[in-house]
Amino acid sequence: MKGPVTPYLTFYGQAREAAEFYSRVFGMEIVELNTYGDSNFPTPPNADDLIIHGHLKKGQMEFMMADSSENKTLMSQNGISLVIECESGEEAEQFYNGLTEDGTVLMELQDTFWGAKYGKVRDKYGFVWDLNYVKE
Repeated sequence: MKGPVTPYLTFYGQAREAAEFYSRVFGMEIVELNTYGDSNFPTPPNADDLIIHGHLKKGQMEFMMADSSENKTLMSQNGISLVIECESGEEAEQFYNGLTEDGTVLMELQDTFWGAKYGKVRDKYGFVWDLNYVKE
């Protein structure tokens, strides 16, 4: 296997908004943001402005994203969480505060029995983020 696993997040008409949100929250660079209309792929009706491929990156953290032209299901974002190993308690707080904007706190950011500061948030797009900072 070459490199780490890169998450590919699926949205339903919100990928551009989400790219800007994650770029702000995590300080990531938007490397690529292409629309269906920009591509030579067959475009679903009314999908020209939807994102067919997006790529965000900061250091070793990166993920990709796209809008689906299909209808969203209730289970679309269930069954997986994205873990971020933070570099400091302050960074964990920054990410936590950003992700809780219109999101749902699943576990308050707190000190844990395993010697970390940890919190869990479902963001406004339905994705679950585990924020972990192991204290020295």
